[in-house]
Amino acid sequence: MSTQQSKRNEPHAHSYRLRRMRNQSLKPPIGKVGGEAGVPSNFSLDVGWGRLLFGQTFESAEEIAKTLRAETPGERDIAFYIRDPHVALAAAPQQLFLDPSHTYRLDLATYRPAHKPVEGVIIRRLCTQADAEAVNRIYIARGMAPVAPEFFWKRRDSRVMTFFVAEDEATGEIVGTVTGVDHARAFGDPEHGASLWCLAVDSQQARSGTGTALVRRLADLFQARGCAYLDLSVLHDNASAIGLYEKLGFRRISVFALKKKNPINEKLFIGELPEEKLNPYARIIVDEARRRGVNVEILDGEGGFFRLSHGGRQIACREALSELTTAVAMSICDDKVVTRRFVEKAGLRVPEQADAEDQDAWKKILEKSGSVVVKPARGEQGRGIAVGVKNELEIKRAILRAREVCDRVLVEELVEGHDMRLVVIDFEVVAVAMRKPATVVGDGKSTVAHLIELQSRRRRDATGGESQIPMDDETRRCVAEKGYGFDSILAEGVKLEVRRTANLHTGGTIHDVTDFTHPDLIDAAQKAARAIDIPVVGIDFMVKDPSKPDYAFIEANERPGLANHEPQPTAERFMDLLFPLTVAYS
Repeated sequence: MSTQQSKRNEPHAHSYRLRRMRNQSLKPPIGKVGGEAGVPSNFSLDVGWGRLLFGQTFESAEEIAKTLRAETPGERDIAFYIRDPHVALAAAPQQLFLDPSHTYRLDLATYRPAHKPVEGVIIRRLCTQADAEAVNRIYIARGMAPVAPEFFWKRRDSRVMTFFVAEDEATGEIVGTVTGVDHARAFGDPEHGASLWCLAVDSQQARSGTGTALVRRLADLFQARGCAYLDLSVLHDNASAIGLYEKLGFRRISVFALKKKNPINEKLFIGELPEEKLNPYARIIVDEARRRGVNVEILDGEGGFFRLSHGGRQIACREALSELTTAVAMSICDDKVVTRRFVEKAGLRVPEQADAEDQDAWKKILEKSGSVVVKPARGEQGRGIAVGVKNELEIKRAILRAREVCDRVLVEELVEGHDMRLVVIDFEVVAVAMRKPATVVGDGKSTVAHLIELQSRRRRDATGGESQIPMDDETRRCVAEKGYGFDSILAEGVKLEVRRTANLHTGGTIHDVTDFTHPDLIDAAQKAARAIDIPVVGIDFMVKDPSKPDYAFIEANERPGLANHEPQPTAERFMDLLFPLTVAYS
């Protein structure tokens, strides 16, 4: 054939190849291919957190059920591309369940790569041990099963599995990850398919568009390899993820997955409480109770009230506040002045404090410390608190705002440092976290107000609506204190702290430091709990370094949000306190 003829034929050959790929990609690979030339039978792939069982390679539905039942404890196997899920379930109805996830497919023959990358984010392959550890941190924060770092490390150059990470260009931190599997390289798939697994983004650090960038990078890779399609599995009610995938061109197909009933999968098969919406702080306790076989009666879902019963014992709760907390202990925590007196008598270090009515007293505190905290004597979730107020006029304005929450207002010495929350259950510290104020990162084109709106939306999505940054006078004051306004354009990579308080409800973020906390801080928190005589409490300290003994007591919260401290076992310890004879999954 001449060169001229070859060139004339190339477009037709290319069009035929694209049509063939597209036709293949529109067909779910649910037919049996195991036993074909080069295709192994009953193929499963170890992916670190468990095995992927490719259903189209299995001899029978019964064989799929048998393999799933042999799952290693602590792992999570997934049988994908199941042709007859009802038959496999019938083989082990007490041990298996149909995964409530949809399968979505991207046709790589028609997919078009993005021309514009996400600013400030680098998508690259996982290449170091530190990358692997960062991926696990994100997995754990998102409630996913962690993977041994050595697993990633040994497969960093694998052609079967590909691990991409998203790196924040400004900080160097890993803020997202995704895993891809090449089916042809894994088991000689005649369909030339590929699949996406474990897309996870750090909701507290990542820039907007990070998840999209990870998916696109994986799609680009598999398209370049000549794969026909890219499949993924997503929970049926994960509306935000489904919206992202559909925007990228993924379309739903009729492919099913099976899993084994185990503690990791429990939320998928235990079922939801009917017609009751609970906030994350009540939900984490209710889920742990149901997991242990403790009966749950929802008294008022919106308010977080429920009753637990097991055997002859019944206990009513409002989130982490139970009948075991006395009215006396609750009243001590409710009044910050009273709380301060109790813990000071127990030997804890407390900041200097004055009633807002006593101007001479708080003026002396201002003169001595240079800046103060103004807060209502009663209140929660950071409402009415102003931190770092430096002049008398601003103090008076902050006092007026605080009086909207409580008639009595306190002016307190500002102790420099970071906000620490220690959760004490049954007079033992079970979790410690540093709480950081709401912060936005500039992109060189967005206003501060727009950046706050974007960050607030991410925090709201990540916490079930519990966390958002209020666009109020306090936020405006904190922004102005740094020399900016809501209409200012924040330069690329510049970080701006838009609140001084670190409360979750005002957009703050939480970072676990349980393993690095100094013993003196642990001891002080336990002393505070005993001084108040309260079985469950969140003790707030101001510290410069969690690994050092210096601190100042700030307040005690009789209803700490246990959901804020995962992966620490706060709900488990709470249930141990309420029902010590119940046994959780081993």
